[in-house]
Amino acid sequence: MPDPNSLYGPLDPAPDAGWSSAPPRMGFFTDTSVCIGCKACEVACKEWNGVPESGLDLLGMSYDNTGALTANSWRHVAFIEQPRPAGHRTPPFAGTPTDASVSAASAAVAAGTSKRTGTDPGVPTGTPSAAARMAGGGPVDVLGAIAADPTAANPIAADPTAAGLGSAGPQFLGMPGAQPPGRGTGEEGRTDFRWLMMSDVCKHCTHAACLDVCPTGSLFRTEFGTVVVQEDICNGCGYCISACPYGVIDQRKDDGRAWKCTLCYDRLGAGMTPACAQACPTESIQYGPLDELRERAAARVETLHERGVPEARLYGHDPNDGVGGDGAFFLLLDEPEVYGLPPDPIVTTRDLPKMWKRAGIAALAMAAATVAAFVGGSS
Repeated sequence: MPDPNSLYGPLDPAPDAGWSSAPPRMGFFTDTSVCIGCKACEVACKEWNGVPESGLDLLGMSYDNTGALTANSWRHVAFIEQPRPAGHRTPPFAGTPTDASVSAASAAVAAGTSKRTGTDPGVPTGTPSAAARMAGGGPVDVLGAIAADPTAANPIAADPTAAGLGSAGPQFLGMPGAQPPGRGTGEEGRTDFRWLMMSDVCKHCTHAACLDVCPTGSLFRTEFGTVVVQEDICNGCGYCISACPYGVIDQRKDDGRAWKCTLCYDRLGAGMTPACAQACPTESIQYGPLDELRERAAARVETLHERGVPEARLYGHDPNDGVGGDGAFFLLLDEPEVYGLPPDPIVTTRDLPKMWKRAGIAALAMAAATVAAFVGGSS
């Protein structure tokens, strides 16, 4: 008798698939708040699994040259640029210094020179006179030196704007400075956009529609609760591709077979960490027993909320969602749609029992109508 939740709802997938002594379900927790977009996970995945090279095209999507999960990209690092200041939340930046930069004299001593350069750290360099004016030093002579008595020698010192020199103090010329972000501009003006980075991967759903519709048994559930494609059995029908609610699985164009992340099934069997998680330098990708990862993720969200990041939320962690919870879930800093994820994924095979029931009723009705027609005609 199949479990009543076999197609929908909370479930331990490995025992449901027939594994009598399955180990704890393993999975991924990806914390996007510490992802730096280095793509080490993409490279490690390709190297370990022998995935063909791809993602070498310039897509015009920031630094995202992969674009999406494909048969040749089992990991995809998304770069989302938002026109939103990084300092839009005041509390996290309240303790960051925003005072003026170090003096030119201190900079000269640190550089090992006593000759005045006329510039402050962070001010774009140029001619000595222009740099001195930008640093608020008043009028200068033709060699760039400060005039001996500026108030008496030149009335410009009293009002630098009178000669078109602009306001006193450093002026932004459109070039990067050497000061830390925020100094001289305030915490709200540090940048005009922010990056959201996320290493996307197959979700290894509790209720995997791709597995349900596969006619050859190419897709199977492992003892760790993950979903793996056996490429030597795949016939390239493509049913799994249309069934996946996340659009993860893809066909390789040169052979027509379906490919996706295996969560490094061969490494798991040897007690090793998946290649992507092993290579991640910030531990944005965390691997372990799924129950432990969910507890760790909930604690991380609470920490971010306490630190003034109220938009932090988990995605794919809930066993009561439309796919029964994901084996690879995420901490996001914006709505799922921003990252290209469906807001409310539902396993496409959830309604199969109802569909077959209705199809059976319709078939019986048609058979009854046919019999009635013959009986009525013969009488």
